[in-house]
Amino acid sequence: MTDATVRDRIHQEVTGSDVVLFMKGTPVFPMCGFSAAVVQVLNHLNVPFKGIDVLQDPGIRQGIKDYSDWPTIPQLYVKGEFVGGCDIIREMFESGELIELLNTRGINVQAA
Repeated sequence: MTDATVRDRIHQEVTGSDVVLFMKGTPVFPMCGFSAAVVQVLNHLNVPFKGIDVLQDPGIRQGIKDYSDWPTIPQLYVKGEFVGGCDIIREMFESGELIELLNTRGINVQAA
């Protein structure tokens, strides 16, 4: 179980930026294919986002799974709301749902 300090830190990160990606590695240097795939989608849509490297902090790595009740990383949050992991983001991107979600949340999307 995640302690309150870690949970508070995660909550601040999730609500502190419009689009937040908890990932393995960084947006410039993803450390797993799933994280890289989500970064690629966000970059393709020209969506500014904050990447948080869970490999740098084991507390955050486990804490984000507890926070969202989602077992895998990466995890994408938009305006404080958990959207999904790699497969969900990819499916939403391909169907156009992701652009719609971002636009309705006030995130300007301009596909490259």
